[in-house]
Amino acid sequence: MAVALFVFGALMLAQENLQNLLTGWGDQTQLNAYLDKGLGAGEVSLLRDKIQSFPEVERVRYISPEEAWKDFRGALGPHSNVLSGLPEDILPASFEIFFKPGYQDGPIVEALANRLRKEKGLATVEYPQEWVDRLSLVVLALQWVKWFLGGILFIAVFFIVRSTIGLAILGQKDEIEVMQLVGATEELIQAPFVVEGLIQGFIGAGLSVLGLWLLVLSLREQIPTSMVFFGGLDELQFIQWRSVAFILAIGSLLGASGSVFSLRRFMKRWNG
Repeated sequence: MAVALFVFGALMLAQENLQNLLTGWGDQTQLNAYLDKGLGAGEVSLLRDKIQSFPEVERVRYISPEEAWKDFRGALGPHSNVLSGLPEDILPASFEIFFKPGYQDGPIVEALANRLRKEKGLATVEYPQEWVDRLSLVVLALQWVKWFLGGILFIAVFFIVRSTIGLAILGQKDEIEVMQLVGATEELIQAPFVVEGLIQGFIGAGLSVLGLWLLVLSLREQIPTSMVFFGGLDELQFIQWRSVAFILAIGSLLGASGSVFSLRRFMKRWNG
């Protein structure tokens, strides 16, 4: 059960972090226009003034290759030594283009991006909405995979729990028959097994949550501050507390329900 819920929780973890990344990108209402190499200072200034004159544009910020390199190294933090040996002008100069209030709708941003792509001197124009659309499809696919795979795992766990409780019942058959002889009700006989399944399901779910937390800590050490470079995600986030409660509830429910169905089957057989 712990393994099954860990797999389900890992899919939930990936979905929530991608959703946070998606939200961060969606909040960025700006364009990034990368310049062709070899443009002179005068050409850069004229191009900047032209973009600034567009009615949708509020401000244009020029980022030199040196500034881009400095920002990139800062984003990598203690892992910036991986850039050793690379020339500092490897990154292109760019413009960060910010929009005026009222001109931040998707169609307006896309129209300006298409217009800028035709401008001489601009190599590439990117805006977050393009990646938002692509990432939205990934998040949607992950959500379907999570529930499909989770459903298969939950059904498998249910039958495993049912069989395990059945073995426990067979091992205590004599005690159950004595309880029946002294007049114990079916509810009284079944209660300890249901509680046992509930507790074991809760413990299994707790182990899966602990495994997820250790996984997040491990991944944070491997992909730390560089995550901020993707925008909208400072670091890998743990699942929300309501998701933790959901996993614990699923584990408890699987343990208890497996016990109940197993007990009903054996009690009917013995009563017969």
